[in-house]
Amino acid sequence: MAGTPADSAEKIIIFDTTLRDGEQVPGSQLNTLEKIEVARALEALGVDVIEAGFPISSPGDFKSVVEISKVVEKPVISALTRAIEKDIDVAADALKYAKKGRIHTGIGTSPYHIYSKFNSTPEQILERAVQMVKYARKYVDDVEFFAEDAGRSDNEFLARVVEAVIAAGATVINIPDTTGYCTPYEYGAKIKYLKDHVANVDRAVLSAHCHNDLGMATANSLAGIMNGIRQVECTINGIGERAGNTSLEEIVMILKCRKDIPAYTDIDTTKIIKTSRLVSNLMRMPVQPNKAIVGRNAFAHSSGIHQDGVLKNRENYEIIDPADIGVSDSSIVLTARSGRAALDHHLRRLGYELSHAELDVAYSKFLVLADAQKSVSDDDLRNLAGTGTVEDARRIKLDYLQVVCGKDSIPMATVRLIIDGERCMATAAGNGPIDASINAVRQLITQKVTLEEFLIQAFTRGTDDVGKVHIQVENKGKVYYGFSADTDIITASVNAYIDAVSKII
Repeated sequence: MAGTPADSAEKIIIFDTTLRDGEQVPGSQLNTLEKIEVARALEALGVDVIEAGFPISSPGDFKSVVEISKVVEKPVISALTRAIEKDIDVAADALKYAKKGRIHTGIGTSPYHIYSKFNSTPEQILERAVQMVKYARKYVDDVEFFAEDAGRSDNEFLARVVEAVIAAGATVINIPDTTGYCTPYEYGAKIKYLKDHVANVDRAVLSAHCHNDLGMATANSLAGIMNGIRQVECTINGIGERAGNTSLEEIVMILKCRKDIPAYTDIDTTKIIKTSRLVSNLMRMPVQPNKAIVGRNAFAHSSGIHQDGVLKNRENYEIIDPADIGVSDSSIVLTARSGRAALDHHLRRLGYELSHAELDVAYSKFLVLADAQKSVSDDDLRNLAGTGTVEDARRIKLDYLQVVCGKDSIPMATVRLIIDGERCMATAAGNGPIDASINAVRQLITQKVTLEEFLIQAFTRGTDDVGKVHIQVENKGKVYYGFSADTDIITASVNAYIDAVSKII
């Protein structure tokens, strides 16, 4: 659960649109099997509603809604439509296997949409909205109406539309800030206006669907909750059209952390990080390192002052227990800004207990090394502790790498590693030169790992630039990171993989 609710707290329904709005990100489209995998993860996470797709938009979307409806048991399955009878017919057909189905239909209500998009009038828009809600109610009892671009709609007209569609049978009213234009004050005031001026508003659930064009999606959704919103439409990792949607993990953890807000969700927060990584991997969208809640730096500390405070008491600098979202522990990252407490912490973790004087000497050497290398590995620490050179400390080293690839050829890689002083060699094929090289390394290293993230970044813009590779792997529930840089990106990739796996060993 996202927290123990007070007696006066109200539940916030979590409507996840990762598979609809989230999948509109260019290059992140999923096939049906991948969508089913995400839907099952969302069900395990505890979301109340899954928007499975826009059935009339493509045969693939129609099939996905059908198949997700077959396998998902607890959440409501929602299908999006325009305010068009054919759209609604197709959505109803796609939902025929859903245990609990919802048709999500609507139309634009702002002056931009009324006059420019639809070349219509307010009265015609109002009439069409009512007709389509009534039409959808012929198929399902649960109909959600969206007033597209409500954020820029006139409040008086918006209230008229909301009252009319509730009277026509709408059970949920979606008030989207479609363009991400509203400030939290404006969005909260809009919801309050509807609560105060729509006579039948208590017969429907008000829903927030906020976009992040100005970086205010989560803040706007929270402002909506404070003024009467009881459903939040959001996505894993905040993905979505343009700058994205309200981030599920952010709104859920705000309500969990801030006990003074009388609202809660039924999300199992310990599954947040697992679900985040699944969506990131399947949609090929790396999460930015400093992303709130799920970024890899969200619980990483590099400042000496922060590190010392966290080591004394986690709550000095962390308002969220990493375990609450499924992260094993905070990360004390060693950089030139780290203090003696962080260095001593890592040395003790590796089994070295230095005296105060020895720690002073090691810390002086550490600062020089950290300035030169930007980050310091466990092997470097062993060297600082006096156990030999960095090269000697490494159990696994890349000794030789040869790759054959090209158009109309099968990528093959031969890798020779030195493991504990012994040379061993393997050859493997792959989908590309990097995949082939990693496959060869896997033949030589027995640790079973899952590759969670693979990211290549260029330092400069030339064809001869240095590429930096970041790899994140998982082993027995723990996450390990590997880094490397080289003008040969394949060599850098192999070394980054070895760096990560070496930390497991």
